[in-house]
Amino acid sequence: MNKVYEVITDRIVALLEQGCVPWRRPWVAGAPRSLTSGKPYRGINALMLSCQPYWSPWWLTFSEAVRRGGYVRRGEKGVPVLFFARRDDEDEDSKRPRMIVRYSTVFNVSQVDGVSAPSTTDFRPLPSCEMVAERYTNGPVVQHRDPRAYYSPSADLVNVPDRRLFKSLEHYYGTLWHELMHSTGAQHRLARPGVTSGAVFGSHEYSFEELVAEIGSAFLAGEAGIGPALIEDSAAYVAGWLERLKDDRRLVVGAAAAAQRGVDVILGRVMVGADKDAKDAHEAA
Repeated sequence: MNKVYEVITDRIVALLEQGCVPWRRPWVAGAPRSLTSGKPYRGINALMLSCQPYWSPWWLTFSEAVRRGGYVRRGEKGVPVLFFARRDDEDEDSKRPRMIVRYSTVFNVSQVDGVSAPSTTDFRPLPSCEMVAERYTNGPVVQHRDPRAYYSPSADLVNVPDRRLFKSLEHYYGTLWHELMHSTGAQHRLARPGVTSGAVFGSHEYSFEELVAEIGSAFLAGEAGIGPALIEDSAAYVAGWLERLKDDRRLVVGAAAAAQRGVDVILGRVMVGADKDAKDAHEAA
């Protein structure tokens, strides 16, 4: 296989192995574009760049960053993009220049210091949705620093992408609630195995935990009054995880029960960990 195509194919395979399918990613950075030319990428380049977890749609090469007075941060990895280059010799049959495929490596603007990024739109929170997270007593720290959505059990920290990057307010809150649901499985809360055991992607424990988190997110959407759209999305997401779990519909019942317990923790209907110990001590006094 052509070396250039091997580079691209290997990158796609790596993305699939990291669990891009059936992962839900409701935040967007817009169609990927070259910061230098302003033109959108097309074909396989558009696909490759759209799969990357960055908030900005703008891309540039290392040398372009340097020319603009910036620099790529140490440790950042670029993405290969294809382009066609003209060879000096001509096609003897058609007398036309020969074209060969090459690739260059580009970096997202968010990987580069010293180069300005385009502005994004304002974010106006929904009061009913904000109240859901506010009711989570002694919940995890919530931040918006990384272009990924995750819960870190060791730090008891939830990260979701910048709120202005989501397709809708509902999708932002749905993603936030999904990660908050994972946090309810921490050892000092409900101690769900999918969180406490460091379950690997694709394992039974990991897949079951994803069911719990997404069903719980749908429950919270209903509590906040924005249920229908998010519940429809959740149904498709849950179906994907059920397929990984051999389509065992009984798992939904167990996951829904676990999700309800997580929702009760977030909404303050039940106390766990230190909060429960303090309450018990107060009642015993």
